[in-house]
Amino acid sequence: MIRKLKSGKYRLYSRKADPKTGKRKNLGTFSTRAEAEKHERAVQYFKHKG
Repeated sequence: MIRKLKSGKYRLYSRKADPKTGKRKNLGTFSTRAEAEKHERAVQYFKHKG
Protein backbone atom coordinates (compact mmCIF):
# COMPACT_ATOMS: atom_id res chain seq x y z
CA MET A 1 0.00 0.00 0.00
CA ILE A 2 1.59 3.27 -1.14
CA ARG A 3 0.74 6.62 0.44
CA LYS A 4 1.96 10.09 -0.50
CA LEU A 5 3.53 12.02 2.38
CA LYS A 6 3.26 15.76 2.99
CA SER A 7 6.94 16.05 2.01
CA GLY A 8 6.02 14.83 -1.49
CA LYS A 9 7.71 11.45 -1.04
CA TYR A 10 5.97 8.10 -1.18
CA ARG A 11 5.93 5.48 1.56
CA LEU A 12 5.27 1.78 1.18
CA TYR A 13 3.23 0.23 4.02
CA SER A 14 2.34 -3.39 4.66
CA ARG A 15 -1.15 -4.40 3.52
CA LYS A 16 -2.19 -5.73 6.93
CA ALA A 17 -1.82 -3.95 10.25
CA ASP A 18 0.81 -5.30 12.63
CA PRO A 19 -1.11 -7.13 15.39
CA LYS A 20 1.39 -5.95 18.03
CA THR A 21 1.08 -2.21 17.33
CA GLY A 22 -2.19 -2.06 15.40
CA LYS A 23 -0.46 -0.02 12.70
CA ARG A 24 0.92 -0.86 9.28
CA LYS A 25 4.66 -1.54 8.95
CA ASN A 26 6.76 1.01 7.08
CA LEU A 27 8.44 -0.89 4.24
CA GLY A 28 10.44 2.04 2.89
CA THR A 29 10.22 5.67 1.74
CA PHE A 30 10.87 6.59 -1.89
CA SER A 31 11.15 9.84 -3.83
CA THR A 32 8.93 8.69 -6.71
CA ARG A 33 5.82 6.55 -6.90
CA ALA A 34 7.47 4.39 -9.59
CA GLU A 35 10.31 3.50 -7.18
CA ALA A 36 7.78 2.58 -4.48
CA GLU A 37 5.80 0.41 -6.92
CA LYS A 38 9.00 -1.32 -8.04
CA HIS A 39 9.91 -2.12 -4.44
CA GLU A 40 6.38 -3.32 -3.71
CA ARG A 41 6.70 -5.86 -6.55
CA ALA A 42 10.03 -7.02 -5.10
CA VAL A 43 8.45 -7.44 -1.65
CA GLN A 44 5.58 -9.48 -3.11
CA TYR A 45 8.04 -11.64 -5.08
CA PHE A 46 10.07 -12.57 -2.00
CA LYS A 47 6.94 -13.01 0.13
CA HIS A 48 5.55 -15.65 -2.27
CA LYS A 49 8.85 -17.24 -3.29
CA GLY A 50 8.74 -21.01 -2.63
